[in-house]
Amino acid sequence: MSTHAAIAANASRAVPGYLVSAIAMTPAAGLPALQPRSAADPLAALGHAKVYDRDMTVFSEGDAAGSVFRVQSGMVRLHKMLPDGRRQIIGFLHAGDMMGLAFAAQYLYTAEAVTATTIQRIPRLELDALLDAQPALARKLLSATTSELLAAQDQMVLLGRKTAAEKVASFLLRLCDRKGGDRPIDLPMGRSDIADHLGLTTETVSRTFTKLKSARLIRILVGGKLELLDHDALADLAGGF
Repeated sequence: MSTHAAIAANASRAVPGYLVSAIAMTPAAGLPALQPRSAADPLAALGHAKVYDRDMTVFSEGDAAGSVFRVQSGMVRLHKMLPDGRRQIIGFLHAGDMMGLAFAAQYLYTAEAVTATTIQRIPRLELDALLDAQPALARKLLSATTSELLAAQDQMVLLGRKTAAEKVASFLLRLCDRKGGDRPIDLPMGRSDIADHLGLTTETVSRTFTKLKSARLIRILVGGKLELLDHDALADLAGGF
């Protein structure tokens, strides 16, 4: 079994397959994300990069999974179609995140660009060879997938147990954590995308944003940005207190 396959097998024991296949490797795992062509980036020489326009499909559920992908700039949404025809957005990926890491013959979800997005496509065989040659990199990748399993488990709790306000607060706090501080967060996705991610209706998401704004917990800015005005209060709300 290749190193890549072993990493994917470790992930598959904890969460459903469609969440495993969406596991992302974040910049925090130790791999530079914002400078993908630097000499310090061991993945830089693999595959090739392509710019995807807004709403353009990167790959579709059921396609042969011959490559993994890394977001270099922009944002990607991952979604799966449910048996009743509804769309469930698994997550939103940012610069440095990877998708398609699970060892499967086919992609179990669809990936689409939310904004104009640059994505590096890495043939799976090239990644396997690199991981076999660099055990330290494989360990970092395994550490990243373990961290993302916890995020996937949090998402399952988010969908099943929380109220609309708790879901939206949790979502905003997660984006803030990814941003790395109290700076305004980017919300390039539409309200319908957020609704399909949180298991809500678009109308409920809009009403919840209005309530949070009226309570002076958030400020909606121009250009698809949002500022968290009371992080502690949002954290209490997200926790159900």
